[in-house]
Amino acid sequence: MNLFEKEALVNQKAVELEDASPEAILQYAVETFPNITFACSFGAEDVVIVDMLQKISPKTDIFYLDTDFHFKETYETRDKMKEIYGLNFVEVKPEITPEEQAAQFGEELWKSNANECCSIRKVKPLTQILSKYEAWITGIRRDQAPTRANSKKVEYDTKFGLIKFNPIAGWTTEDVWNYIRENNVYYNPLHDNHYPSIGCEHCTRQVMPGEDPRAGRWSGQEKTECGLHK
Repeated sequence: MNLFEKEALVNQKAVELEDASPEAILQYAVETFPNITFACSFGAEDVVIVDMLQKISPKTDIFYLDTDFHFKETYETRDKMKEIYGLNFVEVKPEITPEEQAAQFGEELWKSNANECCSIRKVKPLTQILSKYEAWITGIRRDQAPTRANSKKVEYDTKFGLIKFNPIAGWTTEDVWNYIRENNVYYNPLHDNHYPSIGCEHCTRQVMPGEDPRAGRWSGQEKTECGLHK
């Protein structure tokens, strides 16, 4: 399938699947693009999709970006989900260690240049792993941030050059937690301690009542995205 054909298919399917259930979108995605992967961050949205995929297509690849800076609770969530579902998550690591990064760019790069830190530890590794696939699945939602408000359920990802499925793009936070409760899905315990959005330990803080749900990400900086989503 060439680029023109992919874009035509995406535009058609974005309309057709707008009102489809996340499960129906995932079913279409894995059947149409066997060479597909899911990017899991072990946040609430992503554990929902892991659960759905295990019921629909348990052999679909699921990877995570190990930045070396995750909360211990995030690694524990990974291990718990491995145990529950019998999964082997694909671990994707940066090319350099935290020590090498400090030697090259200075200590605490996330403070002096958060975009560079995200590029090294997230964007470049993501670019590498996605080059092996023709489509990917994410857990982004439109109401998470203004930068995600126009996300389609199916779109062509011009940044990485492949088709992107956002099956729960239209869901609310309440929808996510209703699914977790109704299906008894294991989730990151940090969510119970004022962490609605969980990233790296150095760049994520608690969010207090009344604050924007993503206020805890890169707090105090003019940055709202790590660069994974256009």
